[in-house]
Parts: sequence; C-alpha cells; structure tokens
Amino acid sequence: RVPLRQRARSLFWQGWSLTQISEELACPKSTVASWAQRNGWSNASPLERAQDAVTARYMALVAKEKKTGHDFKEIDLIGRQIEASVGQVLFDGTEIGALDRAGLMAMRRRMGMLFQFGALFTDLSVFDNVAFPLREHTDLPEPMIRDLVLMKLDAVGLRGARDLMPSQISGGMSRRVALARAIALDPELIMYDEPFAGLDPISMGVAARLIRQLNDALGVTSIVVSHDVDETFSIADHVVFIANGGIAAQGSPEALRRSDDPLVRQFVSAAPDGPVRFHYAAAPIAEDFGLGARR
Repeated sequence: RVPLRQRARSLFWQGWSLTQISEELACPKSTVASWAQRNGWSNASPLERAQDAVTARYMALVAKEKKTGHDFKEIDLIGRQIEASVGQVLFDGTEIGALDRAGLMAMRRRMGMLFQFGALFTDLSVFDNVAFPLREHTDLPEPMIRDLVLMKLDAVGLRGARDLMPSQISGGMSRRVALARAIALDPELIMYDEPFAGLDPISMGVAARLIRQLNDALGVTSIVVSHDVDETFSIADHVVFIANGGIAAQGSPEALRRSDDPLVRQFVSAAPDGPVRFHYAAAPIAEDFGLGARR
C-alpha cells in the first residue's frame, strides 16, 4: 500500500486542498497540515513540484526533441550518472549527490532500470539475463534464484522462453526480458528509457500494459522518459513536458491535451509546424540560388 503521507503529497500536487485530502484519506487535517509544513509543499518551486510528482504512483517525463548528440534525461541525474550542477536530487529523503560510492551502490539497488532497446547481455540466455542482478547483488542460493527468475519471467509472459538467447527473440520480447530483469530485485523505483522506441504496434501495446500493470501490482513509483504521446498518455497519471531546458507544462494527460500552450499543442497533435519550425533557419532561398542577382 502507498503510505498515507505519500498519497497526501500526490493529491496536494494535483490541486487538492488540505481539507479535501483529509476527508479523502480519513486523516486529521492537522496531520495533513503538519506534513505540508514539515516538507515545504506550499513553498515549492515549479521544478520541485515536478520532482515531487515522482512520488505519485506513476509519472511520465516527456522529452520534446534532441538538440545535441546526447539526449539528456532526468534519469541520468536520479541514478547519478550525471552530477547535478545545482540543487538536490532526493531519493526517499536522501540526497543522492552526498552519498559515497558504497551508499550510491546501495541506493541504486533499490532502483530498477529498463534501458532503451533492452540492453540485454547478448552472450547470456534469457534466464541468465534476469538472474544477473540476483547473482551480482545477493547471496541467495541457486534454487531460490531459479524460482525468482521464473516468477519474473512469468509476470512478463516469457517463462517459456527462459532458455533462448537474445538473438533468438524479437525486439518486443527483448524489451519484456529487460523489464523482468529490471524488477528482479523488487525495486521501489523503476525508470524506463524510451520503452516504446522501435516497437511494432502489438509489442508497443503489450509493453504499455505491462508497465501499468506491474506498477499497480508492485506498488512502486515509475518514471518513463518517452516521446510517444499516445502510449505514454494512455498509462500515465502525471506528465511533465520538458522543453527548452525547463518545464513547459505538467499535469494529467487530459490537462495537457486541453492545453492552450502552442508548443504543447504542437507536440501532442504532432503538427509539422509551429513553435518548432519545419524549416531550419537559413538564408532566403532566392539568395541561395542567386535569383536576386539576376535581371
């Protein structure tokens, strides 16, 4: 079950009043007010509100476009693959940037990661890919590891594919194996890096349904970085739209679909032209073809 304080905080960012939260959770208003004061909810900046929305049961981060060769993602900061230059990155109240190596490794073991395109070990079988984190980070006996791996594979519908190699399965199946590996250690937070990229419509639908179902069944927090509006909006509780180095908009999928912001509307509707121009900035076409100099 999601702790009451976590549920209260999630409702607060959705615009609920303290009285409404108190009635919804059957919790004294004074307690809710104490949580708000102690955690500084009322003084939060827009960025902090977006970060705090991660405590909801599901959150989707929608990146707008690649402007450089490296597509920076917020999950790089959460896992401390990149050090934050300003501010803090908190996980369960602990500042990740202040941890030593041992503390960081322990913190990462509480997180699951689904890499873009799966990132399976090509020389390991499906079974051994899922067993890898269990063998690396626990001292469990092999019989128990076997049972746990088969449970995780069964959750993604691939228990029968345990002995296959990555080269013998489809892209959609690879993504599901990677998801089973991501939940092998029963993480509290699961991060998804472009989970729908390169998938056919059937595989994309299966992946989206699994993400939502596992999120609810395990009671975890999930963060998805995706450019796929339809699939992401169909399963997300909260969406943060990142553009131009900041937060362009955030809210429920329904709220973003109704947004009047031209940039948000262009992204959601996949319009070819708008604030993000179709033509890259260039000299007038007549100048390039020398038409202006002719008589």
